[in-house]
Amino acid sequence: MIDIKLLERRSENGKSEIGRSETEPNYFEEFKQGLLNRGASISSLEEIFELNKKRKELITQAETSKARQNKVSGEIAQMKRLGQDAETLIAEMGKISSLVKEMETKAAEVDESVQRLLAAVPNKPHKSVPVGKSADDNVIIKKVGEPAKFGFKPLEHWEIGERLGIIDFERAGKTTGARFAFLCGAASQMERALIQFMMDTHSQKHGYKEMIPPFIVNSKSLFGTAQLPKFGEDLFHLDGTDYYLIPTAEVPVTNFYGGETLSESDLPKKFCAYSPCFRSEAGSHGRDTKGLVRQHQFNKVELMVFAHPENSHEAHELLTSQAEVILESLELPYRRMLLCTGDMGFASAKTYDLEVWLPGQNTYREISSCSNFEDFQARRANIRFKPNGGGKPAYVHTLNGSGLAVGRTLIAVFENYQREDGSIGIPKVLQPYMAGKTEIRK
Repeated sequence: MIDIKLLERRSENGKSEIGRSETEPNYFEEFKQGLLNRGASISSLEEIFELNKKRKELITQAETSKARQNKVSGEIAQMKRLGQDAETLIAEMGKISSLVKEMETKAAEVDESVQRLLAAVPNKPHKSVPVGKSADDNVIIKKVGEPAKFGFKPLEHWEIGERLGIIDFERAGKTTGARFAFLCGAASQMERALIQFMMDTHSQKHGYKEMIPPFIVNSKSLFGTAQLPKFGEDLFHLDGTDYYLIPTAEVPVTNFYGGETLSESDLPKKFCAYSPCFRSEAGSHGRDTKGLVRQHQFNKVELMVFAHPENSHEAHELLTSQAEVILESLELPYRRMLLCTGDMGFASAKTYDLEVWLPGQNTYREISSCSNFEDFQARRANIRFKPNGGGKPAYVHTLNGSGLAVGRTLIAVFENYQREDGSIGIPKVLQPYMAGKTEIRK
C-alpha cells in the first residue's frame, strides 16, 4: 500500500511541497513517474487527493461540532444548576449530535473510497530497475553453466515422464481435469527429494527457520500481500467461507507477523516454507497446456525475509544468491534476469527472475522470482519494528523468492539429465535423498 501522506507532499503551481524543504526530493513526481514507467495509470491519483481532502474537511467539521457540543453541554449543566430553562440549548445539542454522526459517517465512507483506490495503485519501482515495457526489456545480469549438447534431439519433460510411466496426465484429467498430473514412482520420489534437499539447504546452510504454513488463508491475509483485490480471479475460493487456497506460501508466512511490532534487534527474520500452491491461471488460457509448467496445483519452497529498511536491498541480493545455490548444486544452467518496470509484479519494488535452461523447449524458463517489496506489503499487513534507540515504530521491508519452484525443478532435471535410451540421470546431491539411486529407468 502506498503512503498517501508522502504523496500529498507535492509541488503545486511552482510552490514547494507542503511540509518539505526546497532541497527535499519531490516524492509525488517520483512516484508518478514510477507509475508511468510501469505502464500504470495515474488517473486515480487526483481522485485520491480530492477524496482525501474531502475526508479531512469532514473530520474537521465533526471536530468543530464536537467542540461546540462540549461547550453547549457545559452551558446546559450550568443553567440546570441555576434552575434556568435549557430547552433551547438541549434542542441545539440534539442537532449538533446528529450533525457529528452524519459527518463521521460521511468521513468513514469517503475514507473507504480512498482506501479502495489506494489498494489498486502498484508499488513504486526502485531507482535501479530498468525502464521498459515488456519482458523483452529485461536485463540479463549473469549466466551460469553452459547448456549441454546432446547427440540426439532432446525431449520435453512430459514426453520423458510418460515414456517412463512416471507422469500420468490422462488419469489426472479423468479424476480432476486439465492442468493436473499424477506423479508416480520415481517422479514422486524425486519431487519429495527436491523438497527435502531445498529445505535442508536453506535451513541448515543459509540460516532460514523452517516452516510449514497453513495451506488455507483468509481474505485479510491475501490483501496484506496484495493478491486481493486485484488478482482475485487467480485464486481458488472456498465457497461460503472467507477462506482461499494459498497461491504461494508467501501469503501465510508474510502474515505470520501481521499486525505486530517487532524489535529492531530481531531483524532480519528469515523463514523457508514448503507448501503446495493453488492457482486458477485465469489469464493463461492456451499457454503451456501440456506438461507441468503451468499447473493449477504445484509444490514450492519459499524464502521469506523481514528486513530493516536500510539494508533490504542487500538482503535481496543475498536471498537471490541463496536460491541460485539450489540450481548450482543440481548443476543446472541458468541465468539471472533483472525485470524491467513493465514486467514487474504489482507489489514489487525490484525483482530478479532466475531462469533455468530447458533443452526440450530450447529456451530458458522462470524457476524462481525473488522480489523486494520494500514497505508496500508491510503497510497493508501492518508489520512494524520498534527502533532500538526508541522513537516511532517504522514499517519493515518484506522480501521473498522461490527457493525453488519444485515442479519446474523436476522438469529441469528431467530435460537436462535425459539420455538417448530414455533414462534419466539423477543429480549427485539428490542421490542420498533417493535411496542411493543414480538413474531412473522404465
